[in-house]
Amino acid sequence: MFAAYAARIDPDQPLDGLELGDRPAPEARPGWSTVTVRAASLNHHDLWSLRGVGLSQDRLPMILGCDAAGVDQDGNEVVLHSVIGQSGHGVGPKEPRSILTERYQGTFAEQVTVPTWNILPKPAGLSFAEAACLPTAWLTAYRMLFTNAGVRPGDSVLVQGAGGGVATAAIVLGKAAGLRVFATSRDKAKRERAVELGALEAYEPGARLPQRVDAVIETVGAATWSHSVKSLRPGGTLVISGATSGDRPTHAELTRIFFLELKVVGSTMGSKDELEDLLAFCATTGVRPVIDEVLPLDRAREGFQRLESGDLFGKIVLTPTA
Repeated sequence: MFAAYAARIDPDQPLDGLELGDRPAPEARPGWSTVTVRAASLNHHDLWSLRGVGLSQDRLPMILGCDAAGVDQDGNEVVLHSVIGQSGHGVGPKEPRSILTERYQGTFAEQVTVPTWNILPKPAGLSFAEAACLPTAWLTAYRMLFTNAGVRPGDSVLVQGAGGGVATAAIVLGKAAGLRVFATSRDKAKRERAVELGALEAYEPGARLPQRVDAVIETVGAATWSHSVKSLRPGGTLVISGATSGDRPTHAELTRIFFLELKVVGSTMGSKDELEDLLAFCATTGVRPVIDEVLPLDRAREGFQRLESGDLFGKIVLTPTA
């Protein structure tokens, strides 16, 4: 079957290890189900895999992609939960939790097999492309906002780095949940788009906000860390799920963190229950993922190039060529 896969690992030039071509179709295994992929979305996790983060040389070649929506063996339209081993179903209780493609072949292919426990029904109102955007970036944003930041309608939130998958999801979800959302981006067009999607205002990185916020959604890392901390009200919460600009800020702002009793919470992905809640939230409210572009799988390299450059707003979705 045709697939996009990691053939080599290169920390400096990750796309040099990306190849497109035939790979073996998934084999049946007890407790697992094979899904025919209709749509799969790109994540920074896929780029990190090509750099060797979370993916070791001995597991190559590895089909990339951790998000997908498709049709299961019984003809049901489904969405995949990307965290393998969260419950022990299909892998056993002693296997550590992992994200799809860290241990098992991924979704950038015509078919993928996952533990049956990891399959959820796709709401009828969501297209395959929309549903494929939810299990990583949108689930991450959902957990950051409603589980780890604990914000409620009327609270204020700063979302750093508008345009990225998680940041875009946080803006849309926050607006739909009645939050007062502020956003930042270096790009004027992305700031304007953030406001169109529901942010009250969008600013250049580091700009002073009209008020200190209850929570900050941080995925950029070193470049925005100091601004994130300084933007919080006393007792506020900074939730971080990524560090695309690096994980070593020049100033950690420790004095401000302890003096103002700020909370810093790490956040990774989300649970199957949270994905089920997110699917229901989208179906009920009419919220839909922001899709930048849909590409056929044989043009996956273009999608990876755009993701690496940051030249996108929302998600890039791949559809199998078969």
